[in-house]
Amino acid sequence: MNYRHSFHAGNFADIVKHALLLWLLAERRAHGRLAVIDTHAGAGLYDLSGDAVRSREAEAGVARLMLAADLPPTLQALAHEVRAVNAAGETRFYPGSPLLVARQTRAGDLYAGFELNPPVLALLEEALRPWPAAEAHPGDGFDAGIARAPSGSLVLIDPPFEQPDDYVRSAQAALEAARRGCVVAVWTPIKDMETFDGFIRRLNGPAPVLIAEARLRPLTNPMKMNGCAMVVLNPPAGCQAVALEICNWVAATLGDPGARAEVWTTP
Repeated sequence: MNYRHSFHAGNFADIVKHALLLWLLAERRAHGRLAVIDTHAGAGLYDLSGDAVRSREAEAGVARLMLAADLPPTLQALAHEVRAVNAAGETRFYPGSPLLVARQTRAGDLYAGFELNPPVLALLEEALRPWPAAEAHPGDGFDAGIARAPSGSLVLIDPPFEQPDDYVRSAQAALEAARRGCVVAVWTPIKDMETFDGFIRRLNGPAPVLIAEARLRPLTNPMKMNGCAMVVLNPPAGCQAVALEICNWVAATLGDPGARAEVWTTP
């Protein structure tokens, strides 16, 4: 795997993903025990003074989030979590999905994060050590993770989309988890419409599907991540309004002129 999220941590796509994730966690918590399966966990905590300096994606993402005034509630929640892992007035560290979930866990809850890359797995284990309810697992989250997902759990699917079958396996895993009664959130890049539309078509099935898009630039260069989407199967009530609030802010604040947000559901 050549993909290293440390280059991309704290970018606009992380803001979309993690702001909506925090809302979904609160919504699931309202139903009782929190159970989260994360198929592609990553390191858990990212030092933005490392690889991210070269990409400058955090500079154009979380750094601007932390300086913004009058944030909507969903973005305020993410800013609060970023402050919690940093010294006062700094934005050196960025919490990934594992740490965001772990910080919400209580006794009896479950977070199971899966990671294939051994050095990254070691970082994940270190990041989760203070939270007994949060577990790091070696292995393929598409298989082992979905097999462990209890009904009513939140399943986060966030592969690097670097392997040829990542879109196919993501759709298959999402449909299987949705059939189990899980709320499923799949993050996906938007590079070109053909690939994105093909992925959405693969999700046709009995579960309702909500698609939240933030397009920051025209889809003229399929080699670039021109936008991103969070695709939610079995979306809870209120998810559409929340997703639109997040995507609208990201597109309007971090995007090029003409950037737009759209949230819609499949028939």
